[in-house]
Amino acid sequence: MKKSVNRWIILLAAVVTNLSLGAGYAWSVFQAALLEANPEWVQTQTNIAYSISFAMVPIGMIIFGPKVDEQGPKRYVFLGGILFGVGMFLTGFVSSIPMLYITYGLILGLGIGAAYGAATSVAAKWFPDKKGLAGGLTAAGFGLGPIIFAPVVTAMLESMSIYTVFKILGVILIFVIGGASYFMEKAPEAETNPGVSTAEADGKNFKEMLKETKFWILWAVYTLGATGGMMIISSGASIATTYNLGNPVTVVMLVSIANTLGRIIWGSVSDRIGRYPTVIAMFVVVAVGLFLAMSSGTMGAVAGTAGLMMVGLSFGGFLGSFPGITAENWGIKNAGTNYGWMFTAYGVAAVFGPTIGSMILDATGSYNTAFVIVIVMAIIGIALQLLYLRMYKKA
Repeated sequence: MKKSVNRWIILLAAVVTNLSLGAGYAWSVFQAALLEANPEWVQTQTNIAYSISFAMVPIGMIIFGPKVDEQGPKRYVFLGGILFGVGMFLTGFVSSIPMLYITYGLILGLGIGAAYGAATSVAAKWFPDKKGLAGGLTAAGFGLGPIIFAPVVTAMLESMSIYTVFKILGVILIFVIGGASYFMEKAPEAETNPGVSTAEADGKNFKEMLKETKFWILWAVYTLGATGGMMIISSGASIATTYNLGNPVTVVMLVSIANTLGRIIWGSVSDRIGRYPTVIAMFVVVAVGLFLAMSSGTMGAVAGTAGLMMVGLSFGGFLGSFPGITAENWGIKNAGTNYGWMFTAYGVAAVFGPTIGSMILDATGSYNTAFVIVIVMAIIGIALQLLYLRMYKKA
């Protein structure tokens, strides 16, 4: 064990890191300003930048995960902060859709992957006794992004262009994430950590993990669980306008609050009742939430907003629960790399969620069909999770 290292300070630094990276989740506010500044662009085009960005997250985690496991999180949180800030800053100069895909998509997304992967591994490795809570708190930082950045960006847009906003945020976030990286330390080896079981200490590498059927079942469950949340978060402002739910920024913030609380609440619940019953409960909440959103025309704006918040709550829960699910199935020794591969489910959801929503909106003028698709996905997710429980008798 390292000399008098306070693991809670390290966890706080991880939360601050992910909070800063969560600026990427304010995309619906960024997007609205970009579309206003570039009337020739359409939402389906710009949403691809968001999809690329979050599809790059698991790629970054896979690329840097082995080094994080070997060397610790410090330098990779710092590197991720540089890439993230530079990507944000360069977006302040874009004049075409392809440039937007490179700056906000590839560069910024790779930065999230490097820093988020390193910060997330902190929770799994420093808190083997509180995986759900620590994973939830770390993921909550990510979800807090829009709560802070949506109103800040909106206020900045009153006196400056969206391009100036990107430049200012890029510089600030480089320094904030770089500062947080200073407090990161490598966790003690699993074999010497009294909070780790023998099975977790031994663990498996990603090649062994990918050969197991249970990985692919859980990967599919994660993909199905994250798709609806990515759709709602990427298009929150647009959904609020389409269904007359009130001020779009307010709706985005409320969904973000639910997203953040979900990472903590569901993570703590999973520590008590088990990861898998919790996953089933989250799918049920997603289905009910989307039904309420679809029914907002008859049930009212409050019901519609509450439905979106329910989706955000469960989306946060999936992100808070799966680091622990990955660690308890394949150990914490290679947690950074293994969770990177599991997190590719999130990358797939980042592509399909926003794309399905935008395409159906452009074609029909409504998100109803997209919501029905996600409800069906939730039902399939429940079935797969029950199959997993039957095959592997986990609780």
